[in-house]
Amino acid sequence: MDLSRIILGPIVTEKAERLKAAGRTYTIRVAPAATKIEVQKALKEFYNIDTASIRVMRTRGKTRQLGQGKVMEKRHPIKKMMVTLASGSKTLDLTAFTSR
Repeated sequence: MDLSRIILGPIVTEKAERLKAAGRTYTIRVAPAATKIEVQKALKEFYNIDTASIRVMRTRGKTRQLGQGKVMEKRHPIKKMMVTLASGSKTLDLTAFTSR
């Protein structure tokens, strides 16, 4: 998989902001086919960041039955990863994307 298409963006919630301030843990949205190793390589190559641990979560989509066999998707399924930075690493700034 192309490393530049793995990280899709940050997840901005109250819990994510609390984790970022307290323990240098960032929550990012990633491609559905991305693995921990690919995310770690992408963070190292494009953001120059060392990671201590990566945790993976998948959230299911939510659907609603409309009748007559029709289904409406209310929330799309996503894959997110919680990345804890190493102690000597700088902070993660997703706007500072550098291609090599």
